[in-house]
Amino acid sequence: MSDEPESKPLRPALGQRLHLNAAEPGRRMSELLKSIAADSTQERITIADLLSAMEGRAFGALLLLFAFPNILPSPPGLAGILGLPLIYLASQLMLGRSPWLPNFIGNRSVTREAFASLVTRAAPWIVRAEKMLVERMVFLVSPSAQRALGAVCLLLALILVLPIPFGNMLPSIAICVIALGILERDGAWILGGLVAGLVATVVVGGLAYGLVKSAIFVLMNAF
Repeated sequence: MSDEPESKPLRPALGQRLHLNAAEPGRRMSELLKSIAADSTQERITIADLLSAMEGRAFGALLLLFAFPNILPSPPGLAGILGLPLIYLASQLMLGRSPWLPNFIGNRSVTREAFASLVTRAAPWIVRAEKMLVERMVFLVSPSAQRALGAVCLLLALILVLPIPFGNMLPSIAICVIALGILERDGAWILGGLVAGLVATVVVGGLAYGLVKSAIFVLMNAF
């Protein structure tokens, strides 16, 4: 990802067009991502474009969009870049606010080719998940429940950005499962995501503890 100058507009025309595509009745998340990736009219796609495209789908689509790349093999440092939007979005979900990102995040962009490559790898997994999602246990997607889920996703996003080897995949999986549950109003998936989040917290906490103990041991034996 690259940082565009702060003074550059967020290309509202593209964002508005993507938002109209997202608003089409019955449009699945996988289909929307493929249509964005296939749009050859833009060389780069900003985070602000994607925020505008997903606006009608609220937080579930946005959390999924920024968490999923961390599950796939990716360059070092990607968790730190995508973790920041996750922290902002999870905080807003927890506070019951509409999704919003500041310009220094919104102006970050990727080439359309890089985004298309990501969608090519992600779409088959999302399609499989969409076939299993059904509306059930909808009390877990009520406004008050979503605030609690925002707090959980915020904790997982903070864990995700920690510089712990292999420590970003499990929190990302948990966020994705919760996000899919919110997106399709499937409480069973939300429960599964909460269990995955608990496992991720325990495992990453154990890794962090081991790293700290190892560092202390090295330091004590170095002098």
